[in-house]
Amino acid sequence: VQPPEKPLQTEEWNRLRESFQAPEIFEEVMFNSMIRYNSSIDVAKSLLTHMAKSNSDIGYNLLVKYLALCVQQGKTSEICDVYDILKMRFKTLESGAYNLIVRGLSNSDQWRKALTLLEEIKKAMIPSRANYESCIKAACRHQEMTLACELYHEMLTKDLVPTLDILQTFFDYSRGMKDPELQKELFGILLYFRENQIYPHKTLMRSIKLWFESIPGENWRGHLTNITNSGQCPVCSHQLEDSELSEDEYNRLSERIIRDVIHGTDTFRKTSPQEFEAFQTFVENRLPFDIVIDGLNVSHIKPRKLQCENLFEAVNCLAKNNARLLVLGRKHMLVNSSNWKREIMKEMQNKADFFFAENISEDDAFLLYATLRSGKRCKFVTRDFLRDHKACLSDSLTRHLFRKWQRGHQIHIMESLKTSLFVCFFILQPAFSYDIVVQTTGDTWHIPYKDVYEEKYSYRVPRKWLCLHRKY
Repeated sequence: VQPPEKPLQTEEWNRLRESFQAPEIFEEVMFNSMIRYNSSIDVAKSLLTHMAKSNSDIGYNLLVKYLALCVQQGKTSEICDVYDILKMRFKTLESGAYNLIVRGLSNSDQWRKALTLLEEIKKAMIPSRANYESCIKAACRHQEMTLACELYHEMLTKDLVPTLDILQTFFDYSRGMKDPELQKELFGILLYFRENQIYPHKTLMRSIKLWFESIPGENWRGHLTNITNSGQCPVCSHQLEDSELSEDEYNRLSERIIRDVIHGTDTFRKTSPQEFEAFQTFVENRLPFDIVIDGLNVSHIKPRKLQCENLFEAVNCLAKNNARLLVLGRKHMLVNSSNWKREIMKEMQNKADFFFAENISEDDAFLLYATLRSGKRCKFVTRDFLRDHKACLSDSLTRHLFRKWQRGHQIHIMESLKTSLFVCFFILQPAFSYDIVVQTTGDTWHIPYKDVYEEKYSYRVPRKWLCLHRKY
């Protein structure tokens, strides 16, 4: 339905409604269409007036759709009017309506009203990330950086994960300011990247570089670079942190993962204690392994190939140099089927140890246990990010060690783009001797970045770096 170009009278709306094949949803479809075509507010108002004259109920959903159109066009007074009507007619609003009103007010000269509304929302529910980010952007635009930082910390305490877009806003609006407290806040954001293994995308990286270079009187210089295999920065000659955990760190991590993750409350949700005990016995009798493989996960690498062929090629590739492999499989792999050929499974079992768990079992606990029990040199293969297990760890130091260990031990396999043959890329995380994470000495910052942000595949560490160093 294409909305009219000018406001209509009641009779004209009636004619349009009658010609519509489903009159009972005419108003809803029309409002959706007005949003899509960005119709004039006057056209939308004329439809609301027609509904009021016809004694039609203007329900919550239609008011919110009208509100969306007002926000889309930055009509501040209309946004305030709709909010007053909604408040009067409905005891509470859902988060979608609040998001619209806060966003609409934040983008206007009445942006402080959005802050008042944020306080009101807190009485009924935890405000959404979008609520906080709209208010933070408004505060930054009006150079109220202290307020923006307060709102940012408040959202963190509510476990709301900030988007990279909002973190970039801080760097964009802080340029050229000489404010030690604000500088500390922005350094804190960079340390937040380090703590959470976040890799900024190219646009955010450029904002960070420009902010550093704009700090009055500090003489920071930024360069894009690639780090040498030895871990030395070619720009400033600084040696990056080693990726290897110390003996104490490794032992601490092993104990914590076995206590918090493997024997913690979530492990046996999909795995019986008896099965896990059998697995432990199996592993202890065959230690140590060089590589532990999540078989089911790896079997899906090439969607157009048989799952057993994918796994077979991966095992062949990883078994080179007589590496001792443990493949974690599922019992259904032993049943001859179109995806799991018995003769291929038998051939694989000559090259690797296999443990077949129940089809409903959780693989990750098995993977972590076998890898950690095999010692510091053992690597593991999965395309999962293991985010849930990091969350189970009880303190931030152990979570940091877990990510560092993961970066140094997770092998990523991908298919070759050049040939139809399967090629195994040993992208050991990291592939070199240095740790791929934001790091600083005070006078230098080294920030790994990606061309685009990849939430889904963020275990693939970047190879590009921003080097920032202060010249005296």
